[in-house]
Amino acid sequence: MKIENEIFKRSYVNFDKLINYGFIKVDNFYKYSKIFMESFRADIIIDEKGNVSGKIIDLSGDYEYTNFRVESQNGAFVTSIREAYKEILIDIENNCFDKQYFITDQANRIAKMIKDTYYDEPEFPWESTPGAGIFRNPNNQKWYGLIMNIDKSKLDKITNGEVEIINLKLDSNDIPGLLRKKGFYPAYHMNKKHWLTIILDDTLSDFEIMDYVTISHRYTEKANEWIIPANPKFYDVINCFNNTDTITWKQSSDIKVGDFIYLYVGAPYSSIFYKCEAIKVNIPYQYKDKNLVINRAMEIKLIKKYEPDEYAFSKLNDYGVKAIRGPRSMPEKLSKEINRN
Repeated sequence: MKIENEIFKRSYVNFDKLINYGFIKVDNFYKYSKIFMESFRADIIIDEKGNVSGKIIDLSGDYEYTNFRVESQNGAFVTSIREAYKEILIDIENNCFDKQYFITDQANRIAKMIKDTYYDEPEFPWESTPGAGIFRNPNNQKWYGLIMNIDKSKLDKITNGEVEIINLKLDSNDIPGLLRKKGFYPAYHMNKKHWLTIILDDTLSDFEIMDYVTISHRYTEKANEWIIPANPKFYDVINCFNNTDTITWKQSSDIKVGDFIYLYVGAPYSSIFYKCEAIKVNIPYQYKDKNLVINRAMEIKLIKKYEPDEYAFSKLNDYGVKAIRGPRSMPEKLSKEINRN
């Protein structure tokens, strides 16, 4: 990559500052010259689109010096010229350009939408990958997004060129289907079961991407804990997890993805049997008979089974649970006890 492109790729020109800095406007571009190391001159051109180009003139012979652009040229003399030229460009960037977080327009638009929605700005923690910005929930420091620049060959071996991507955490059941669509790739450098990569080249619209950002952010939100009663007269709740760890269950509360569900089996057991996690919610579902009406459902995944006498109603009563007639929140005292174990 050209030296100029590398230095200015995360900034955009503020034309109002160029003249004050010392640029001269000539037709449709701005020109700036500076003598350095006594016998060299840097000529910098910025066009009306903000593109930066430059050259070095060797004043001792009045010819263009180009060796500094040859990567294999790394002797002390050429390195000193290259570094001096970079310093000139960096000073121009610091004084005449406004910084932006990322390289591509879509990446910067998404970063702004995240800031407007969640008030979170990207953090850039790695010196080795300065363009990698993470988004995290400040309440618990959990990540919900990572924007970074990579070579596209890391996503698709038959292509190349620098691109920016965003990694998001999504429902593992949805990821295989999304990977069949344009713009989606297996998560780069992250757990491919739970994370997905979306390319930021306008293949997907900003609003589509923000829908997935919203899902990813939910995984960082504080999980609620629910005690949900199950009547064994209507559900085979004792055997429901015999052959699977994921089932569809009636949803009658505003449960969100990531919430924990404690299934309480009524008489004659009167005890919590399972701890589960909600992995899909608000699924359209129609079922009705004289005793049972279901308008929506959720998918819950088994986390832990309990013995019938482990959290019987008599013990729950000691932690403030006086009745379980419908979905109810878990008392904090009981939550600490059940999670401690």
